[in-house]
Amino acid sequence: MASGLSASWMLAQEARALLNRLSRIKSFALQETMVPAAALGVEAQAAIERHLSRGVRRMRNRVLEYLDWLEGPEGARATPSECQRRFTFVRLRFNAVLSHVDIFSEALSQRSEAETGVWLSGLDVVCRDALALPGYIDPPPVICYLARGPGAAIRRARTRLPGGEENPIAIVRLPRERMISSSLASSLVHEVGHQGAALLGLVPSLRKELRETPPPAGTSAETWRLWSRWISEIVADLWSIAKVGITSTAGLMGVVSLPPPFVFRINPDDPHPTPYLRVKLSAAIGNALYPHSGWHDLDELWTSLYPTDRLDGSRREIFAAVEQCMPEFVGLLVHHCPPALRGKSLKDVLATEERCPDRLATFLRTWRGTPSRLLRAPPTLAFAVIGQARVRGAITPEREGDLLAKLLRHWAWRSTVDAGEVCAGIKSNGAGAVVRETARFPEQAIR
Repeated sequence: MASGLSASWMLAQEARALLNRLSRIKSFALQETMVPAAALGVEAQAAIERHLSRGVRRMRNRVLEYLDWLEGPEGARATPSECQRRFTFVRLRFNAVLSHVDIFSEALSQRSEAETGVWLSGLDVVCRDALALPGYIDPPPVICYLARGPGAAIRRARTRLPGGEENPIAIVRLPRERMISSSLASSLVHEVGHQGAALLGLVPSLRKELRETPPPAGTSAETWRLWSRWISEIVADLWSIAKVGITSTAGLMGVVSLPPPFVFRINPDDPHPTPYLRVKLSAAIGNALYPHSGWHDLDELWTSLYPTDRLDGSRREIFAAVEQCMPEFVGLLVHHCPPALRGKSLKDVLATEERCPDRLATFLRTWRGTPSRLLRAPPTLAFAVIGQARVRGAITPEREGDLLAKLLRHWAWRSTVDAGEVCAGIKSNGAGAVVRETARFPEQAIR
């Protein structure tokens, strides 16, 4: 064979192999085994299937276009290197499509694990509640999965996936060690807060206000700029505090309780505030949203766990300077009015009376007398009540874990039944009236 014909034949075989591999990408609905309560929400499932179907269809067309070019007159005149160059770009796009499958598959495969899959479905419900901001944002579907390692993260919806395609859903990754505790609520809603902040454009609008606001008296410009560097993580912490109250700060303390060198480490490239300052800032934000002595108690506890008297003088000075201007920064943050909120501040929109510590304590007393009310409460409110009760010693860690496990199972079951009822429609009672069939589950009650 001539060298050009040999290269053309080989590349055609490779392109046809890509087509064969594409044909083997199946719908997740046909290959993931899970109990119904562990399944994705209808919106998330549909968004993923549409995205992958569209990607496979476009990729198939690209491969066919390449084959048509290769087997046509232009391909016959092209050099082997040009044929190879074009095929390389096709294969890169093909690999991007497979990477999308892997991203979603990693999140979905755990739904087949006993108990874990149902808990993840329950966490999806918590995310939907945490992201709800009626009248201001159109929330995308959110799904959760567990991973090794200490860090939680989110792949936000409407950001770019490998290859440039837009991600149709938000995917939250949680460390396995944070399941069933205050750290779970704190981390989960923090990651959801990143999505909410992006939808509202909070980071750029806050950075703009920080640039335009002169440092408070006695604060250097360099110290004031630290808030702008850390603002993306601070806004996510604000979201978490607003949604789950004091549970957020207590959970954050659990997450960043590390050896002192890490807690006091100042890393100029890290978008997270130094852990020591981050906890104190969380308590200050909480007190600004929901004034109560409990925030001061947490701050004092944190200071006793990590005293600064053994630090070198330069670091003590930095921490003292940041703490000195913290009240001014917190005031700017909670009263910030981004364009997306149409004249309202973050405190106006995010903070609710139900998350005030005294109100949460009232809910706990009420729910103890009528446990079924806990099942009907918004998930983030339930997390806020249970987490605060754990902080105050009103419930034990064992009781907290049992309650949250039952709630996650209930939310997963309830969302599955609700989706089934919507799909099934409404039924006539035989007398002309239309009624909704409401399922009953014998183990709903929390005892």
